[in-house]
Amino acid sequence: MSLIKVQDVKKIYNGGEGEVTALGGVSFTVNEGEFVALMGPSGSGKSTLLTMLGAMNPPTSGNVIVDDIEIYNLTSEKRADFRIEYLGFVFQQFQLIPYLTAAENIMLPLAITGKSNREQVQMAQNVLNKVGLGEKGNRLPNQLSGGEQERVAIARAIVNEPPILFADEPTGALDSKNSEEIMNLFKHLNKEGQTIIMVTHNPEFLSYVDRGIFIKDGMLDESRHSKKIAV
Repeated sequence: MSLIKVQDVKKIYNGGEGEVTALGGVSFTVNEGEFVALMGPSGSGKSTLLTMLGAMNPPTSGNVIVDDIEIYNLTSEKRADFRIEYLGFVFQQFQLIPYLTAAENIMLPLAITGKSNREQVQMAQNVLNKVGLGEKGNRLPNQLSGGEQERVAIARAIVNEPPILFADEPTGALDSKNSEEIMNLFKHLNKEGQTIIMVTHNPEFLSYVDRGIFIKDGMLDESRHSKKIAV
């Protein structure tokens, strides 16, 4: 079942030297429960595509449909509600609040849900356990390793149990050992049913995903667009 449908999406920016085409007409689907890597060189359009999928960057033309919802037909307010309900985000920089504990950072997305503090604390503890940090909820970010901080960022992204998890170069600030641990965590979450779309430059990560979608010069590189391509 297709959870995400991208239909002939184009994005054109008007710069000082005229129009710049970031995406020239991209179409693909992502099924529920898939783990997909978006890959391509810098400037290829993959980060632009990720922001479009994340309901943050309207296309110049074309449609992005998630769970049969045409997200750019929604008002800005409804799109914000959509992001809260459907999407979790993990970034290369952990973006943790330095004066909040790991658990408090994880609870940030719950602040607008109307859940009681007791419920929020329990939900944070549940995801801390899931990412292997069950005993470290009271630590500040600077008391955690880089890999542990990324796990906190992942826990924060999934605490609301969003159907879709986006990860933008999630291991970019980590060494190879921590990167492998984070990728194994993503694979574990995916096996539990989490749909994941990850932007990465690392071809080794294709061994963890179901499929690589390759972007080149704002278009799908169809010659490399298939399941677990060796690069």
